[in-house]
Amino acid sequence: MKIGIFTDSYLPYTSGVVRSIQTFTEELTNHGHEVFIFAPSYRNCRKESRIFRFSSIPSPTNHDFTLAMPFSIRLRPTIKKLNLDLIHVHSPFLLGRLGARYARMLGIPLVFTYHTLYEQYVHYVPFAQSFTKELAQKISRAFCNYCDAVFVPTGVIRDYLQGIGVKKPIRIVPTGIKVAEYQNGDRGWLQRHFNLPPGEKILLFVGRLGQEKNINFLMECFIIVSREISNTRLVLVGGGPEEEELKNRAKELGISEQVTFTGVLPPSDVVNCYAGSDIFVFSSVTETQGIVITEAKAAGLPVVAVAAYGVSEMIQDGIDGYLTELEPLQFAEKVCFLLKDVNIRKEMSLRGQQNAEMLSVAKCTATLVDCYRQVIERNTLVN
Repeated sequence: MKIGIFTDSYLPYTSGVVRSIQTFTEELTNHGHEVFIFAPSYRNCRKESRIFRFSSIPSPTNHDFTLAMPFSIRLRPTIKKLNLDLIHVHSPFLLGRLGARYARMLGIPLVFTYHTLYEQYVHYVPFAQSFTKELAQKISRAFCNYCDAVFVPTGVIRDYLQGIGVKKPIRIVPTGIKVAEYQNGDRGWLQRHFNLPPGEKILLFVGRLGQEKNINFLMECFIIVSREISNTRLVLVGGGPEEEELKNRAKELGISEQVTFTGVLPPSDVVNCYAGSDIFVFSSVTETQGIVITEAKAAGLPVVAVAAYGVSEMIQDGIDGYLTELEPLQFAEKVCFLLKDVNIRKEMSLRGQQNAEMLSVAKCTATLVDCYRQVIERNTLVN
């Protein structure tokens, strides 16, 4: 198959959406499919074959993110020459809409992966937030119903879309990971690289340091944990617009000496961070999946997370981790319980590694390919 991917974010920008596109593209290419990516340009962005970059400007609310200008005189001849079998868009905005327009123009199937609960991200819009939430939901519904099929990473997001009026076929296609890569990390790397005191229990978060990740909640919980169990540390892996504010917040709370900000790390070092930690903690309430939870489980970490949207399907409560309400005492209680009971941690570690195999990149890509073929076959019958 020849697949055109239209996305409003891509490398070198990092996010769950980018990770998903990157992972599936690599696996599809390894299986002989041709993938062509249409994405924004970024500063010092190098040219790559099969990646078409659009001129872009920095987002006013997130300077790491760029907004593509959704037009180019080279696009029409390029698209026609590629002879695509299907267009897969990853946003209902800018380049997603451009991809949708070309799919209809060419008479080829259009599919859309709903990665993001857009109404939960209106803090990046500098005005009319209550109105924007309603508008974001309307845009999502209309765009989904314009496509031939919609892909979602979890069943709870399928139910959400159906609940707001999406009528088109919805298929569950989670993003997979290369499970084996997370099982061979250097357990001593984190301590050595950041000069951490020996014997500390490490609570690890991996993700973008943005408001939607709810990291202030993690800090509140960590205060409770550290009062009950000494020699604990919170390690935050990632970067983002809230990084400096979170560092200041840690100082205000008097925990800056116990919280380590690693900044953005290459994938191999993130694996080492998993390997050198004891528990994975996650408090976001906006995830459609939460890929990092599967990574943590593959690395053998039990998880404590807030039960919200896609996260609730990534953890088997009491089996490979714990799901809690958005309540600091409850969250901290589960963390403390795991820190005190090494046998439970070991049991959850083994079960988590076993469960992570269900979301291997090979299995998830096979599901994606099957969904592509179904949409193409249906389109052929209709036309």
